[in-house]
Amino acid sequence: MIPLSIKISVMITILLPTDFSENSKNAIRYALDFFHGKKCTFYFFNVQKISEYVTAEVFSSSPKNFIYDAVISDNKEMLNSLMHSFKEVYKSEDYTFHSKVDFDTITDAITQTVSLYNIDLIIMGTNGATSTKEVLFGSNTLNVVRQVETCTVLTIPENYTYKKVESILFSLHEEDILKKEKLKPLFNLMAVQEQPHLQILNIEYDAIKDPDTIENEHIQSTFKNGDYTFHSLTNIPTPFAINAFVQLFNVSLHAMFLEKESLLERFIFGSETSKISYGSRIPLLVMHP
Repeated sequence: MIPLSIKISVMITILLPTDFSENSKNAIRYALDFFHGKKCTFYFFNVQKISEYVTAEVFSSSPKNFIYDAVISDNKEMLNSLMHSFKEVYKSEDYTFHSKVDFDTITDAITQTVSLYNIDLIIMGTNGATSTKEVLFGSNTLNVVRQVETCTVLTIPENYTYKKVESILFSLHEEDILKKEKLKPLFNLMAVQEQPHLQILNIEYDAIKDPDTIENEHIQSTFKNGDYTFHSLTNIPTPFAINAFVQLFNVSLHAMFLEKESLLERFIFGSETSKISYGSRIPLLVMHP
């Protein structure tokens, strides 16, 4: 059960950024499968970068046409074709599809689109784990996760296929501040997936503390009446702790907050102390406080 003190409104407007790669298409499939049976609006979104201008196309364009149209016309056609292919496959669902092509930096374009269309959730693909943090999520996904602070992002690992979410990992650190209102993205996704069990993992740096002290009144109050189990790990590098937990408890979605100098910043995007990068085996929900 979701804590009774939190009012749930199921997410219905989802942004699906795509660069037409197999990775991004896989994330789109995951999104459409995840919201099976729900009434949703999906925006298929492509951003044309400044560096992708083709000089020949610009100079050959008619004086009556805007350079903008000359540059992105092919992307519009490709995006519409992609959208209609998914629309045909999911025609039995109560889904509404829109396509949008923009010319800007990807973070600025997405930030503007989130505001303009009241986007509830961004779903993007990642490139899997590597030793380089820029490739860990893909440079675009990494930038969106870190810079688009107005919307929650769900990242989908490379080649990951959807399966019903029965258990969710929510990892936090003692410095994370829990606010019920900021947990709505997590609880909304739980509502979509028919209330999976929540596994709360508290990760500590320091000496082992009394479990009764770690699971403090704040946590108990935040998740009051909720179906959750509390765990605490100490003196284990965070990437190792999370990877082990995911395998041992068979969770199929990982949720966490992104805060300045937070657990995610220090460990997932590369720790200054351990130099360990974290590649998520499962979809990762990044919430902004």
